Amino acid sequence: MNQNSVSHCFSNNFSFQIESLPFARIPDQSRIFIDYQKSAEALREYYPNAVDSHTQAAARIPEVLAGHKADRKLLCEALEDMNRGCGAGAPTFENIERLRQADCVAVVSGQQAGLFSGPLYTIYKALSAVKMTECLRGRGFNAVPVFWIATEDHDFEEVSRTFVLDRAGELAEVSNEPPRCHDNLPVGTVQLDQSIAQTVAELFDELSLTEFTPELRSIIEESWSPETYFGDAFAKLLLKLFGKYGLIILCPLDPRLKRLAAPVYVEAIEKSAEIVAALRKRSDELVAAGYHAQVHVAEDYFPLFWQASDKTRNALKKSEGGTFHTKDHSREFTLGELAEIARREPTRFSPSVVLRSVVQDYILPTVCYFGGAAEIAYFAQSGEVYRILNRPATPIFHRQSFTVVESRHRKTLEKFELELPDLFEGLENLLPGIVERFLNNDTARIFVETEEKINIELNRLDQNLAGIDPTLADNLAKRRRKIMHHIGALRNKFHHSEVRRDENVRRRLETMFGALLPHRHLQERTLNIAYFLNRHGPHFIDWIYDAIDLDDKAHRIIYL
Repeated sequence: MNQNSVSHCFSNNFSFQIESLPFARIPDQSRIFIDYQKSAEALREYYPNAVDSHTQAAARIPEVLAGHKADRKLLCEALEDMNRGCGAGAPTFENIERLRQADCVAVVSGQQAGLFSGPLYTIYKALSAVKMTECLRGRGFNAVPVFWIATEDHDFEEVSRTFVLDRAGELAEVSNEPPRCHDNLPVGTVQLDQSIAQTVAELFDELSLTEFTPELRSIIEESWSPETYFGDAFAKLLLKLFGKYGLIILCPLDPRLKRLAAPVYVEAIEKSAEIVAALRKRSDELVAAGYHAQVHVAEDYFPLFWQASDKTRNALKKSEGGTFHTKDHSREFTLGELAEIARREPTRFSPSVVLRSVVQDYILPTVCYFGGAAEIAYFAQSGEVYRILNRPATPIFHRQSFTVVESRHRKTLEKFELELPDLFEGLENLLPGIVERFLNNDTARIFVETEEKINIELNRLDQNLAGIDPTLADNLAKRRRKIMHHIGALRNKFHHSEVRRDENVRRRLETMFGALLPHRHLQERTLNIAYFLNRHGPHFIDWIYDAIDLDDKAHRIIYL
């Protein structure tokens, strides 16, 4: 990382250093995401309204306002009710009043309703939307931040668990599985039972007791309580965390929002064949260009799910005869029947991943959306759905991305002269250098000298044998490899032995990896914010907000 990438941030009388790390230096990033971050406008073939800077998004406002046909009054009534029911504060209701105004646009982000808010990137998404809203307001535009909770999703496995660092600094998993959670129900309709109280207790058994623990526990217990729906618990916690920022939460399961979305459902049903053909063609184009198709679209794909009378969410598939059936074949429809049901009972449908953003941007006057790398990838496909349904494609920006390095882990990095990118090599690959440079340089030097001497003597022997019998020299080459292999294995055992001898070093390294690269992925994809709120208090949210720089498209490392 260049020193040019280092900056300092001051928040609540607390200062911290920030470094930028280009995503191209982080393993396992998709090519289309890297290219999009480099220049979104260069990919307008797939992202028609892409812009390279967040400041350019404001130019879309006239088009957004002219194209927004949904009933703002009904929209805001629904938002008022759901935010009031989840305990929103005055700033949120002030923003809903703003949204009633014909010149107001929405800066949108969203995520599945994860346990105790899920991974850190959920927090970063919400704060990115808030920061963008403030930027627009500062330039004289009327805007509000909206967080779309994906309560219609039915993969409970993805949201049922979360991770914190326990009292020993090690990664600890906490999970909850209420009744019927694996019955294909939309997450928003899964109801918590008494087991959630035990899960909250387990969470705080893992966390250290600090001055901030009582307040944090109270907030979580008030949000995640028995008889509360999973989506509502998630919403309640977000509103408590972002109360002063005026974040508006939106649950798409509300029947009034379904009525607003009905025209999109009907048109998507009627044009489903065209949508599927265009998506499949776009997938082929992406693959031919060296990218990947984020969403697999088969010939029998359908852009909406069917909500059965038992509340389960069921994929619809096209049959060879041209009808459409639920995946389990329990129901079958003609295209006309589906369109008519969507007009009369839009609550029976929910959009697939490629249609969801179009529905979202039909209901809301969306000026831009903040998503993750995977969302950016599938927007390259969903752009075709916008085109077919004659809707302007919304620009997507990558949410702010952070790794938070606490002082103890920063000291470990400094002690062993490491930077975050070095950790991508894995602890096993870093150990040899750490041992030989910092723990036992003398023995490491003897290994090097021994290998050199053996090679010198084997070279002398090789020259001599080559003159006697070439086959002997070939035999020596094979044995040389075995000799060096055995020395290498012994050297590896020496490395591990040194680390075992120094328990403190071993623990420092292992806990650092667990905190900064849990499960070998960026911290934000695993850790829950409860750990940091418990360690640093509610100001942690403000620190992250102040650290956001919408001009910086890199991954940002915050040193506390």
